[in-house]
Amino acid sequence: MTLDGRSVVAAMCVGQLGSLLPHVVVPSILAAFLIPEWHLTGAQAGLLAGAGAAGYMLTVPLLAALTDRVDARKILIAGSALNALGTLLFGVFASGLWSGVFFNAIVGIGFAGAYMPGLKALTDRLPPGDSSRAVTLYTSSFSLGVGLSFLVSQLVAESWGWRSAFLVTAVGPVVMLLVCLLLPPVEPQPAQGRLLDFAPVLQNKTAMGFVLGYGAHCFELYGIRTWLVAFWTFIVLRHGEASIFTPIVVSVVFSLLAMPASIIGNELALKFGRHRAITAVMLSSAVVALLIGVSADKSPWLLLPLLLVYALTVPADSGALTSGMTMSADPRYRGATMAMHSTVGFSLSALGAWGIGITLDFAGGPSNPSAWMAAFIVLAMGILLGPLALYWSRAKAPQV
Repeated sequence: MTLDGRSVVAAMCVGQLGSLLPHVVVPSILAAFLIPEWHLTGAQAGLLAGAGAAGYMLTVPLLAALTDRVDARKILIAGSALNALGTLLFGVFASGLWSGVFFNAIVGIGFAGAYMPGLKALTDRLPPGDSSRAVTLYTSSFSLGVGLSFLVSQLVAESWGWRSAFLVTAVGPVVMLLVCLLLPPVEPQPAQGRLLDFAPVLQNKTAMGFVLGYGAHCFELYGIRTWLVAFWTFIVLRHGEASIFTPIVVSVVFSLLAMPASIIGNELALKFGRHRAITAVMLSSAVVALLIGVSADKSPWLLLPLLLVYALTVPADSGALTSGMTMSADPRYRGATMAMHSTVGFSLSALGAWGIGITLDFAGGPSNPSAWMAAFIVLAMGILLGPLALYWSRAKAPQV
C-alpha cells in the first residue's frame, strides 16, 4: 500500500513526531540530571546541548543536496535509522561531557538525514501549485514533536532515571521508517551542476533572505529551548511556590503553542506579505524577550504570561520563513536551497545554545537573576538580525 494526496502530508507529519521524540532529551534533563552529575559549567552544558545542532549542520549540506539527485525517501530512511541509533548509544554509553557531545552529534547527523530530506520527500510528492500550507503543517508539527519530547523525556527521567529517557525516545524514529515504506517512489529531476555547488542558491537573493532570517529565528528558538527548563527551575526554586506550572508543564506548553503560532504566522504572511509579517513577529519577539529579561527576578505569576506570549512570538515566523524559502527556490536546486537553509539555521542553533550558556557563566551563573537578564538580552539581539536580512533581500529582489 502507498499513500497519495493529503495522506502523504498527514503521514509525514506523524512520522516527524517520531523523528523528534529524541530531539530535546538533553535540554530536558540538563538542569536536573546532567549538570549536577557531570559537574558542567553553563558553557559546557550549552556545548553538550548544541552538539546535536552542530552534527546536523556539518552533514546537512551533503544530505539535503543529494535529494536533488536521488529520491529523498532513501536518505530519510538512513537518517531515521541513525537518529534512533545515536539516541540509544547516548543512553547506554554516555558518561561525561565529551562522550555526551559525541553521541549527541550522532543524533544530530541522523536528524540531518530526516528533517530537510523529509521536507523534500514531501514536496516532491505534492501536486504542482502553492505548497505553502502543506510545508507549514510539516514545519509546525516540529513544535508538537518537541513538546512530546519534552514531556516524555522528563517524565521517564524522573520515574526511571535519565538513561531511560534516551532508551524510550530512541523508538520514535522507527515511526518515520514505517512511514517511508508507504511513500510512493518518485524520480528526481536531472542533476544540475556539481553536487555541492551552492553558487545558484547564493545568487537567489529572495531565497537567501529567508535563509538568513531563518538563522536568526533558530538562534532565538534553540537558545530558549535549550535553557527553558533551567530558567523555569531557577524561577521555581527562587520563589519556592508550589504550583502546577512545573518546569515540565511550562516546557511542554511552550512547545505546543508553537504549532498554532507557526500556522497563524504563515496565514498572516499570506494575507499581509511575508516580509512584513515576519518582520513584525521578530520585532515583537525581541520586545517580549527584553521584558522577560528585566523581570527575571520578579514573581512567576508575572513571568508566566510573558513566557506564554514568548511561546507564540518565537515560532510564529518559522512556517512563513521555510515556506518562503521553498517557494522562492529554483526547482532545479531546491534540495541545495534546503541544505543552505538548514546549514545556516542549525549553525546558529548550536551558537544559540552555547552562547546563552557562555552568557550565563559570564554574568554570574544560572542562579543569578542578572545572568538571566543578560541571556534574554542576547536572545533579543539575535532575533533582531532577522529583519535586517529580510530588508537586504527585499532591496535586492522582489518579494515572494
